[in-house]
Amino acid sequence: MTGPSARGPLAGVGVIVTRPARQAGPFAQKLGVMGARPIVFSTIAILPPHDAAALAAVHASLSHYDAAIFVSANAAEYGVPQAPWPSAVAAYATGPGSAAALVDLGVPGVQFPAQRHDSEGLLALASLADVAGKRFVVFRGDGGRDLLGETLRLRGAHVDFVTAYRRQRPTAGAEGLQAVLARGDADALTLTSSEGTTNLVDVLDREGRARIASLPAFASHPRIAARARELGLHAIETASGDAGLIAGLLQWFGRHPAGIDRHPPP
Repeated sequence: MTGPSARGPLAGVGVIVTRPARQAGPFAQKLGVMGARPIVFSTIAILPPHDAAALAAVHASLSHYDAAIFVSANAAEYGVPQAPWPSAVAAYATGPGSAAALVDLGVPGVQFPAQRHDSEGLLALASLADVAGKRFVVFRGDGGRDLLGETLRLRGAHVDFVTAYRRQRPTAGAEGLQAVLARGDADALTLTSSEGTTNLVDVLDREGRARIASLPAFASHPRIAARARELGLHAIETASGDAGLIAGLLQWFGRHPAGIDRHPPP
């Protein structure tokens, strides 16, 4: 382990950040303010969709919908049209991070669940209880979950899905991460995607997997924590978003200083 690089409640703690590149920077900056040493290794590359024409067609007809749903910050960043947002179209996000991305892109009045930040939480909103006859468009990545569409259709809505972006496993950088792990520079791992967690384990060799399995892995959703445990990681479930992950890190390293008894209990 190298020594602390700064003062703060996470001074000297090496934290692996696995978010896609666009979200990794702001999260790493927050960690750095607390004295942590962010180690960015994006486990999912976010790319434009293969069928850009389909996305453009939805943008052109957006005013024909009653509401648009964005399932992630990436869906917002890739899915919001450059033209002004139609004032009659309600906008929904699954959580505060996605909502903030929409607001930054000029989308007004974004609604999102206050508690559970996922499709289930969104579907519990009172404004989505009576949607019979309404038209929805869901902006998501390739291969997203169908729960939103299935449930809204059961409630009588018409739902279209559009692929706003596609995901790809990283093709480079694993050697650098394995070197970080071999030096003992990492004290914790943050996980924000089940797919990304799988990608992380897949790109490491056996030694790297063993080393990363020794770290506390902070997961921002029960599904992510469950997938991490399936892959042999010591998952610690936190509240959603950056705030939840940071709270988990603060709680853990308040009890387990970096480099000392950092393993989670079985």
